[in-house]
Amino acid sequence: MSVTPQASGAASERTGLHVTYDGAVYPAEELARGAAYELFSADEVVGFQWSPRPGTMQPWRKFVHATEVTAVHGAPEPAEEPEAPLMVPLHRDRGWPHVHQASQQPTAAGDPALTAVRGSAVIRRGTRMVKVLSARQLAGYVRGWLPHGFCYREHDVAHLRTPAALAVLRGDGTSGRDGTDIAYALRWRAADPGDYDVPAGEAHRGLLALPPRDRLGPPVLGTGFVPSSAQLIPEFVTRDFADLPLPANATLLAYPAEGVEVVLYSYQAEQRGWLRMVGPQWRHLLSAVPGLSPDQEYVPTGDAPRSTQLVGGYGGSEYEAVADLPGGFRVLAMTRAARYPVDSVARRLRYAHWRGVPCLVLREEAGWLRLRLCRPDPDAVIDTGAQCHERGVYETWAPGTEVTDDQVVDVPYALA
Repeated sequence: MSVTPQASGAASERTGLHVTYDGAVYPAEELARGAAYELFSADEVVGFQWSPRPGTMQPWRKFVHATEVTAVHGAPEPAEEPEAPLMVPLHRDRGWPHVHQASQQPTAAGDPALTAVRGSAVIRRGTRMVKVLSARQLAGYVRGWLPHGFCYREHDVAHLRTPAALAVLRGDGTSGRDGTDIAYALRWRAADPGDYDVPAGEAHRGLLALPPRDRLGPPVLGTGFVPSSAQLIPEFVTRDFADLPLPANATLLAYPAEGVEVVLYSYQAEQRGWLRMVGPQWRHLLSAVPGLSPDQEYVPTGDAPRSTQLVGGYGGSEYEAVADLPGGFRVLAMTRAARYPVDSVARRLRYAHWRGVPCLVLREEAGWLRLRLCRPDPDAVIDTGAQCHERGVYETWAPGTEVTDDQVVDVPYALA
């Protein structure tokens, strides 16, 4: 679990980490393995917020991304390979303001400079991904939902640490106006870059055409960046808006107004459930989550059939597998001796068409299929009567007898 703001201020004084920001040097605390920093100041500074911490003489603080820092002094050696940062081509007439302005204009989707910046945001195996949630969505993930829809590299959003700052990433249509001063998030490691897509280009043009009455959350710009007046954040979607198998040790997080990151639960793959990690001092953060007891130590996700799973080959047989990254993929087994590294691995999911619209099959109940649109557009939404559940995610029920091209597909991952 991350430390409290009070402990953070003291930790920065003990470790001696300092960064240069806006021409001045500040004591700092590293966030997300150097993707961002929390800066501290003894005096009021423009842009800093008053956040006094007992035992420290630095009551002002500010969160900044690593790209805003010009020098880091006293940083530890990174424990793993850092993520690729956004790279902006330098030109006397085309700096950050031009790129940001272009990122907010759908007509600039083909701008070469913008395309180059967007192309520098790379997902690799093991990249930490983040999806910001409402309290209702957090309850859904604790009960068994899987990662899907819009998401972001942790590296690109590590400086957004308060509910107000994280509101720009919410896709449930409330923009943080749900009566709570807490933001929640799901964090997991990417199993394969091919599981993700950029919501731009011809394949996603239908998202841009959806009218406000048929969508939740901010509009999709088609540039591959989050709609924001101040941030330049690349966004991703799970390919075909499909569910992704949940990797081992995924975490559910809370961000209260203090700006601290609190780990609420950790996913235990073998037990198919969430283990509570939060201590008594933070359990009040769960009081706003519907249907969830803050005192429940372990929450099973249930034995219902999953819309997707990892399957692996070992010794000529097929087994359910789990991504245990950054280590790799292994057989999902309760006993340690049976957790063999697999020889091959694939993501298995089910596709179908209904009324000519390509869909994912999420589950089947009494002859009806729960479908999610792979490529939402105004015509597909009207033809299927699909409802928007969050930004870009449209689902509906269909009679099984009317569905065509129903097939199970394995998407292989390269292990090399």
